[in-house]
Parts: sequence; structure tokens; C-alpha cells
Amino acid sequence: MRFVLACVLLASLATAVLAYRKEDHEIFDLVSDLEASEGKGTTFYSWLEVPPTAPLAQINKAYRKKSIEIHPDKNPGVRGIHERFARLGVIVNILRSPEGRERYDFFYKNGVPKWRGTGYYYTRFRPGLGTVLVFLTLLTTALQYLVQMVNYSRDLNRIRQTIHDAKLAAWGPKMVQSGGKRKVKVNLGGGPRIDEDGRTVPGKVIDMIVDGDAVYIPESTGELYELSEETATPPALARTWFPTFVRGVFQSAIKGKNEPARIEGEDDEGEGSDHRSNPATDEIAAPNGTSEGRTPKQVMRAATVKAGGRRKAVKR
Repeated sequence: MRFVLACVLLASLATAVLAYRKEDHEIFDLVSDLEASEGKGTTFYSWLEVPPTAPLAQINKAYRKKSIEIHPDKNPGVRGIHERFARLGVIVNILRSPEGRERYDFFYKNGVPKWRGTGYYYTRFRPGLGTVLVFLTLLTTALQYLVQMVNYSRDLNRIRQTIHDAKLAAWGPKMVQSGGKRKVKVNLGGGPRIDEDGRTVPGKVIDMIVDGDAVYIPESTGELYELSEETATPPALARTWFPTFVRGVFQSAIKGKNEPARIEGEDDEGEGSDHRSNPATDEIAAPNGTSEGRTPKQVMRAATVKAGGRRKAVKR
């Protein structure tokens, strides 16, 4: 945590130190426009045909010569001549100012930076609302996908460790398989602790069955759920918020279009209604709180709480 804070502080300081002023942004624009108009590599000095060490008198003389050469009155109908003439005046004003020339000479010697700060690009390429929304959508979707990748890696490691611990408890350090199935207890972490009465309370332990290379989690119904790396949920762009939102809107629209109109005054449980339950889909909760009566999906979710990931049901 301290390392992250230190990095943020250093980045803030670097941003403050490397922040460019309004005058610098003006120079950046002039450099870009001059190269676009007069050719790549053209500088303030080369356009005026003076050396970088030229004194102010020589710069003024070069300016008078250049202004006559590209004056709009002497170049009627020439495309872009007014912009070139106006640009010449701004460049000379920068070179006439001691501070302005010092700033330009710095970039002349070290090169104009490729990244000129967010403020520079924002003021010149001001994005619209649609662009901002698209950018935020892509950014949040990418961040959510990154979180999925982290969670997937964490679940894989937890499943692998649980499988290893189960096999270790069943076959011993040498992992010599013998005797068929073995029922073992596996600690899922959070080692033993001492309660208020001074008694040792073990960590979170679950029963597991090891059968060869396969590891299962037994349920009270008698079903076995295999624990494997395939039960971890891999990352998927389809499960990020924006595709999920689009699917939800589309499904709601389709459902509303296909739903028949309800007849006014019709009783939901009248004679014409058919409310026969489907035992293959209805979820009936068991009164004793066990897994009896729960759907396979519910049992799978319960197994997930125990050891992480999804489970693959195996018939006994």
C-alpha cells in the first residue's frame, strides 16, 4: 500500500514538474503548423533563414524580407497565404521576447515532446458527449474484465491447493494411491484459533472424497460434486456490465412484445388458468434446511461457498 501511495505521489510531482504552460502550447501549435505548411523539419530559424544564434537585429531584418516575400498583396489568390503571413508575425514576436525565445530554444534543442499533457489535447480536440460515453464504457468494461481475470486466477489457485491438500490427506506425502476411495477432511484456511474459553477451535474444514486423481465434495443427498480446474469461471467479455446490460434490454423488449395482452377482469387463478407445476423446473425448499428438494443449481452454489468455483455433479 505504501509503495502504491509513493508511486502516486511521484507521478503527481512529475506531472507538476513537467506541466507545460500556455506559452509552451502556443509554441507546440506553431511548430506543428509550420512543419505542415513549409515541410517536415522546418524550424523558426530555418524559415527565416537565420542561424539559431542570430541577434535580434538580424532576426528583424530577416522578418522584413520574409514578410515582403509572403505578403498577401504580393501573392493574390495563393491558397493559405494569409495564414502563413499571420504565422510569421507570431513566430517573430516569440523570438523577439527573451523569455519566449528561451522557451523555444529549449524545445529546439531537446525536441518538441510527443505527449504534451491532457490539457493540451483536450482544448484542441474537445470530445463530445458521445465520445466521452464510449471512452468510459470501454474503460469500465476493460477494468471489469481485468477484475474477472484476477478472480479467475485466484479461484484456480484455491482449487489447485484444495485438491492437493485432499490428495495429501488421503495418500500421504509420497502420494501413493491405495485402497480405493478415501474420505478426508480438508482445512480451507484460517487455521486454528483460541476462543474465549481457551479452547482450540479448528479452521474451516469440509469433508471430501478422493478417488484416484479425482476429488469430490459430498452432499447430504448422496450426490458427489467433482472439484476440478474446469469448475472455475474464466473471464469473458460477455459477462461484463455493458454486454449484460444490452442483453437485458433486448430480452425485456422481446418479452414485452411476445407477452399476450391480459384480459380485463380475468382472474389469475380462474377456471381457465393452468397452474400445474413442472417438477423438472420448480424449486421446492426442503423444510429441514438440507439439500433435499433444491435444484442442481442451488446445490452447486452451496458447494461453491465451500471450496470456490463451480462444481460438476457426479452420480454415485
